[in-house]
Amino acid sequence: MQHVCRHHRQEGGRQDPLNHQPERLAARLSSPNRKATMATTTTPQPSGTMERILRLMSEKKASDVYLSAHAPALIKINGQCVPINSQTLPSDAPKNLLAEVLSPQQIEILERDGELNVGFPLAGVGRFRVSAMRQRGTIAAVIRYISVDVPPLHSLQLPPVLADLIMEKRGLLLMVGATGAGKSTTLASMLDYRNESVSGHILTIEDPVEFLFKNKKSVVNQREVGTDTASLHVALKNALRQAPDVILIGEIRDQETMSAAIAYAQSGHLCLATMHANNSYQALNRILSFYPVEVRPTMLGDLATALRAIVSQRLLRTTSGLRTPAAEVLLNTKLVAEMIEKGDFSAVREAMEQSMAEGSQTFEADIARLIQDGLVDRKEGLAHADSPTNLMWRLQNDFTKVAKAAAVPEEDDEASFTEITLDVKH
Repeated sequence: MQHVCRHHRQEGGRQDPLNHQPERLAARLSSPNRKATMATTTTPQPSGTMERILRLMSEKKASDVYLSAHAPALIKINGQCVPINSQTLPSDAPKNLLAEVLSPQQIEILERDGELNVGFPLAGVGRFRVSAMRQRGTIAAVIRYISVDVPPLHSLQLPPVLADLIMEKRGLLLMVGATGAGKSTTLASMLDYRNESVSGHILTIEDPVEFLFKNKKSVVNQREVGTDTASLHVALKNALRQAPDVILIGEIRDQETMSAAIAYAQSGHLCLATMHANNSYQALNRILSFYPVEVRPTMLGDLATALRAIVSQRLLRTTSGLRTPAAEVLLNTKLVAEMIEKGDFSAVREAMEQSMAEGSQTFEADIARLIQDGLVDRKEGLAHADSPTNLMWRLQNDFTKVAKAAAVPEEDDEASFTEITLDVKH
């Protein structure tokens, strides 16, 4: 089986692989600082031009569509943005298009707050996530496509240790990477693997809900911030009372959410969360930055005992024009835990590079494998390596086979599709 995940189908039949969050805790979260607004109406069923755009996204397995005034609508296919057509959107077009998928109350919230994040389904197609914003006096939006089906974990061709990690009884598992790196897809696949394997209660707190899970061996309850709960902090405060075996708390953005994740793991639960960071080293430093200096020693001790692993993920362009994941895995061994407790994150990175952190792997190790297998060329691999020097050393010393990677054919550089006219009111 090739190491590519099925997340995009291009013209000509090729397929893309992967694009396919005790009482002490309750008290700590009882006074949330973040203002939240409960949704008062159901998002309407998409219609008109927006429905055509959403169906185009599904057909092309596009990850995102960008709507902004005075620019063409862009669609991102296989990691590349191309205009849907040559038509420039007038200043009121993005808002009018959003009105086809949002309720009047949601439009009102967007105009009042300048921000809106919401998910919605399109029957027979899948789910979509809208992040709308006000910019330079107009409305802009990014719409993300979320496939109906959760891909099987084995189909993503990620390190086998991920299947072991999701079966842990307790601990904190962080999935980190840039926006669009496939973090949500990987976590969904891991959760569904556990859902198929053991009985229990899986609780997710999402903003918004992305993949929809069926109850298999486990019961899966999914709570959407703003729809099912007033705020992330309110949901976190009540999570332990709902007796979960596994808690997914979405993205960690602040100290309160990070403290909740650590507390869940310490209280005997498996806690999963995402974070925006390029690798485990940056993730550890970002966690540290959430806390004032005087409490960092205590926090580092708690993190050292609670953490199970940090998995970092990036998507690389393959020689056939698709995308495939490369992963860095930091397992919290006894050696790593001692370094984390001391706050010596540079030593953690060095231990991984020197293969001293048992079971862990660097991006360079995984990218070297992709190059050796002929899935990724050297130029692409070097562009995504944390240390191009280390990657070149691995290529020269670790493998005896000659890399089979070839240049990406010119005709694969851009996706192709029939343009559609955007019927927008202005």
